[in-house]
Amino acid sequence: MQATANLPAMALTPWQMFLSADIVVQAVMVALLLASIATWTILLVKGIEVAIATRRAAAGLRLVRSGAEPEAGDSLHVSLARLFTDAAEEEARLSIGLPPEGVKDRIALRLHRLELRLTRRMGRGTGVLASIGSCGPFVGLFGTVWGIMNSFVGIAAARTTSLAVVAPGIAEALLATAFGLVAAIPAVLIYNVLARALAGYRVALGDLSAAVLAHSARDLDRVHAGPVRAPTRLRSAAE
Repeated sequence: MQATANLPAMALTPWQMFLSADIVVQAVMVALLLASIATWTILLVKGIEVAIATRRAAAGLRLVRSGAEPEAGDSLHVSLARLFTDAAEEEARLSIGLPPEGVKDRIALRLHRLELRLTRRMGRGTGVLASIGSCGPFVGLFGTVWGIMNSFVGIAAARTTSLAVVAPGIAEALLATAFGLVAAIPAVLIYNVLARALAGYRVALGDLSAAVLAHSARDLDRVHAGPVRAPTRLRSAAE
């Protein structure tokens, strides 16, 4: 703290304050800087991933509703449609000979579980943003409290209350709080943006699931007077 006190006023830049801070305060600021980098990385990666997945779900929904044959270059866009239709057809094959109403319920359950798995997989990583947003200010506050305690120790050792002695140490301590806010505020905002994007993706999956279930129900109703057969229209919609 004595070295900090001897710095001229013009040297009290954020970088100089970081270099002059206690090792604990420095560690806090480095941790918060890494958290901030992680926040923007998650925004870039998950933002692109959710946008692509939502477009694929919308393309799969259009394909299932139209029943048209996909073009050769559409394989990536119809993979979700194929995934849902395969799940419905598998349940129908396992239920051959059973009452149609029970088959519909089991198909709906299987598709619902598939929706949950895909949504949970897409949401991986967003919990980190919630942790950074909630804990970042407190981590910065810890650095501030630690820095202020060291400042008081330096004041006692110098046996003076001169502003030139007090101000540098307080500034270093408050810098940790600033780092905490810089890490936490974008994390909260980005988490909310991704949460809305994930909600849209969940709706798209729900629409796709409902379309596949409707095709299955129609196929099952056509044969309600006889034993249940595996649906045939679903495969043509996804392959």
